[in-house]
Amino acid sequence: MMTQMSKRPSQRPRPVRSGRKLAALFEAGFFKALGDPGRIGILCRLATLGGPATVSELAGCCPQDVSVVCRHLAMLKRAGILQSQKRGKEVYYSVRFPEFIDTLRAMANALETCCGLQRSRKKRGKS
Repeated sequence: MMTQMSKRPSQRPRPVRSGRKLAALFEAGFFKALGDPGRIGILCRLATLGGPATVSELAGCCPQDVSVVCRHLAMLKRAGILQSQKRGKEVYYSVRFPEFIDTLRAMANALETCCGLQRSRKKRGKS
């Protein structure tokens, strides 16, 4: 599960101040979900569709069996990157864009804050 993701869209990630909090933000499950080319392909396909899609719609774009696509979708959902909604017999998957973007942004901000990158950029004249 992604540490900074919330079902409440109004909640924004807070700056990370300690190494322990930084480690909690960089959860292995999140990176594992993004660490497979097949899952990246599915994520990109969903993003470009601009809306929810079924397993069979997503399996048509991938050189993988439907069962493999189902497992990839489940892992992306467990990581908090996707959400699903059942409509009749079909399950539709979509990207949780606000939460996904907030998590990536929080990671980048945390690295800059904890590692002093903002200060070193200012000293070199870069912003």
